[in-house]
Amino acid sequence: MSDVPVEIIELVNKFERNIEAYKDPSYKEEQLKQEFINPFFKALGWDVDNTAGAAPQYRDVIFEDSIKVSGGTRAPDYCFTLAGRKMFFVEAKKPSVNIDKDIKPSYQLRRYAWSAKLPLSILTDFEEFAIYDSRTRPKKTDRTSTGRIKYFTYKDYVEQWDFIYNTFSKDAVFKGTYDKYAESTKKKKGTTLVDDEFLSEIESWRELLAKEIALKNSDLTVDELNYSVQQIIDRIIFLRMGEDRGAEKYGQLRNLLDKPEIYQELCELWKEADQKYNSGLFHFKDEKGQNSLPDILTPHLKIKDGVFKQIIKNLYYPDSPYEFSVLSPEILGNVYEQFLGKVIRLTQGHRAKIEEKPEVKKAGGVYYTPQYIVEYIVKNTVGKLCEGKTPQKVSELRILDPACGSGSFLLGAYNYLLNWHHEYYINLKNKNRLKDQIYKGKNNEWHLTVKEKKRILLNNIYGVDIDHQAVEVTKLSLLLKVLEGENKDVIEAQQKLFKERALPNLEDNIKCGNSLIGPEIYDDSKFDLKQEDIKRINPFDWKNEFSDVFNNGGFDTVIGNPPYIRIQAMKEWAPIEVEFYKEKYYSASKGNYDIYVVFVEKGLELLNEKGLMSYILPHKFFNAKYGQQLRLIISDGENLNKVVHFGDQQVFENATTYTCLLFLSKSKQKKFSYVKVEELGKWRISKEAKSGIVSGNKVKADEWNFFVGPNAEILNKLQEMPIKLGNITKKIFQGLITGSDPVFLLNYLGNDEYYSDATNKKYKLEKELMHPLCKGSVNLKRYHVSEITKHILFPYKIEKDKAVLLSKKELSTNYSNIWNYLNDNKKLLESRERGKWKNDRWYALGRTQNLNQMEQIKILTPSIANSASYSLDLEDYFYFVGSGGGGGGGYGIILQNTDVKEYQYILGLLNSKLLDIYLKECSSRFRGGYFAYNKQYIEKLPIPELNTDPNDITIIHDSIVTMVEKMLQLHKDIDIARTPQSKELIQRQIDATDKQIDKLVYELYGLTEDEIKIVEEMNEG
Repeated sequence: MSDVPVEIIELVNKFERNIEAYKDPSYKEEQLKQEFINPFFKALGWDVDNTAGAAPQYRDVIFEDSIKVSGGTRAPDYCFTLAGRKMFFVEAKKPSVNIDKDIKPSYQLRRYAWSAKLPLSILTDFEEFAIYDSRTRPKKTDRTSTGRIKYFTYKDYVEQWDFIYNTFSKDAVFKGTYDKYAESTKKKKGTTLVDDEFLSEIESWRELLAKEIALKNSDLTVDELNYSVQQIIDRIIFLRMGEDRGAEKYGQLRNLLDKPEIYQELCELWKEADQKYNSGLFHFKDEKGQNSLPDILTPHLKIKDGVFKQIIKNLYYPDSPYEFSVLSPEILGNVYEQFLGKVIRLTQGHRAKIEEKPEVKKAGGVYYTPQYIVEYIVKNTVGKLCEGKTPQKVSELRILDPACGSGSFLLGAYNYLLNWHHEYYINLKNKNRLKDQIYKGKNNEWHLTVKEKKRILLNNIYGVDIDHQAVEVTKLSLLLKVLEGENKDVIEAQQKLFKERALPNLEDNIKCGNSLIGPEIYDDSKFDLKQEDIKRINPFDWKNEFSDVFNNGGFDTVIGNPPYIRIQAMKEWAPIEVEFYKEKYYSASKGNYDIYVVFVEKGLELLNEKGLMSYILPHKFFNAKYGQQLRLIISDGENLNKVVHFGDQQVFENATTYTCLLFLSKSKQKKFSYVKVEELGKWRISKEAKSGIVSGNKVKADEWNFFVGPNAEILNKLQEMPIKLGNITKKIFQGLITGSDPVFLLNYLGNDEYYSDATNKKYKLEKELMHPLCKGSVNLKRYHVSEITKHILFPYKIEKDKAVLLSKKELSTNYSNIWNYLNDNKKLLESRERGKWKNDRWYALGRTQNLNQMEQIKILTPSIANSASYSLDLEDYFYFVGSGGGGGGGYGIILQNTDVKEYQYILGLLNSKLLDIYLKECSSRFRGGYFAYNKQYIEKLPIPELNTDPNDITIIHDSIVTMVEKMLQLHKDIDIARTPQSKELIQRQIDATDKQIDKLVYELYGLTEDEIKIVEEMNEG
């Protein structure tokens, strides 16, 4: 056990000596904090007194005002932070409170921490110390033991000091041991995050309101219904959050429950709010200087009281688990991002129905960008633009998110600017002239005025989204940010002082429209637009809508997380848009593409000449064919500034998406930096990772491969070799795709008998059309093919090097068993691809590509593997299934030189450590240590020229062939070996031969001893 600080021992002894006095009810909470709790956490390394003079938002410890409201309080006593990120709360109670048995304090703490989305928090009166897991929804009926991980008393502090220090000290938080402990204590079952619960809450509101409004207001259109429901929900949330934050009178919504005609009373509250806030959220009448049209719809709706009783009753302590004073706009944004993935539809009977939006369904859901990603992008764009500037110059910056969603990036940018201005002002000597910008509040601390917050928001922040609801949510999030930290008295005092209402109207900053399609679509005769098309497309005229911005050259920075939707999916609901993008945008001009590449091209177009841009997006475009046009745009413009590559590290929760951060500059860049993130957890805390500066030559339109670290020189040398595998191959092709694996892929039982997973029956089938099937990583191994248990039904004949589908007559006459089997599955086969196979070719395989390529010598590789697994097919009967065939896809490699020895030579190179390490650096990486061995990667593998030094090269070439022949035989031998000793002996020979091949490959590629050492170390790592 490490030494316990003397201060802790003294605190324990002091408490022991005077315990009866401290436990007296007259002993105040504030005294306890000063005498015991503050010194306790100082001993844990926290700067409790802010001796460093950090700005309020960056202090180690933030003290909250504990305003009593109806038996509860609206904020925890202590909030411990790291670089502005909340880590855990501490709630202090007087020693007269029984923390072990009294339910109220634990419920109170858990509400705080759960609402703030913190994993752990502490409840203490110094006499007792309780640690709570706050990842389960708190209930007022919970026992004090619910969620409690540890409990001990002051007498245990010395013995428990190592645990306390290694978990809750500042050092522990910085090094990540706090996070590790939080993760280790997380329950596998029962975890209910606040955003998930609040999402369910407001989704239930939407359903209640939608059904009631649709039923009682039969003249509403579907758009009017969606608008009305969204506005009502937003207004309730805004006012309720205002209550817990002290900006609104506490309990005003709950007080409506005792009144008749609740909705009319609610409308009156909203009208009062309009007088106070001047926000578009509460805009019910025409006003001078306000261009937006007032809401004349929702005040006249008919809604019964029961709906609001259900909604409002769950929003107050003690029934509500939500503590809105700590429910941040960022958490609310996460909730709304998911909420916006669904929309209200109307049935023919004018009944409301909630459905997932088609684009969300195709994208596999909505993924909210984590806060640390937002902060990193903002710091490296907005932060760079603010460097060395004055507030006057910063006020000229125009920041845009062209697909703003719920506003997370705009919120992040706005928060950065608020902090930047605050720090700038408090560092000025003469603050008396800054009455419009800052004021002195409690404890003589300086705060930005509401007026200044409004000015910054209106000057700097801009957003566009095609979804009107998203636009409203973004506005709501930004408006809540303006009021963050303010109370009713301050707001009213500043209204009086500045003679203006508290909030800005964001109608000129956050707008609804299609960021990618402008009014030019109307001029194109190819697009015969109907009204429903115009409504869906919603063309947006950038230069007209933001004329002031474009009169000054464009935006200074474009940031965000654009949608990721493959264009094949968009064709189903947005065919006009798909064609327009192909015509309008170079990035979409060839073949299929993903919509995010178009957003990158548009983002560059919207920047001014010195502008910066950054998105989080898939890194697939680095190597994918569809990314070639975008790579060309960036390489020609020399726009690349920085890449943060996450590899297989998963940024988004509950989604497997392989992403990067792309930073571009409108001006030409002489060099760019590349950061490779090896461990996401460490990068989140320190923003440091394996990285390097790539300078000199700009990136090319060819596939992007960035090499950093000690191996960079070797990898770059390999990349520069002129001959690639693709240059010496006749074809690299994907395996067969059936479209219905259970029907076409059968389990071979022997004696021409097969078992079908489609029918769960056995069949005798004609072997002429049944071929042994290699299934990706299941069968394709390094230097050999493992035992094959699956056969593929192949209803074709090869004529003049073409695969011809056998006719029904041929099948029924010559292969009657197979024909009968196919007919047993006719309905299933016809239903493929939503019924597209209801035709005469219903029994054909799903794709016609490469049907004639199987019966020839070839090298095989699985499309996904954790290491090189190339094998040689000399049997002519291996059929291997593509990526659509459940069990792993595969590729075949056919060389121009058909000599078997040439195949053996290339097989040795492909299975070598050197080329496998090179491929892994260039390839897509997946969870679990797997890599893509697709055509686009393997065709780029460098192959040495054989005519540079004929004597040496020929000797090495022949030696590799000899070693590979030996390797192939050894794998055959180990398969038939029958004793463990025999297998072990052969395996040792395989390992030795592998090393001999690697040694020959190193010599062939001209590696030095130092370079060989690096490759070997990389392989071990």
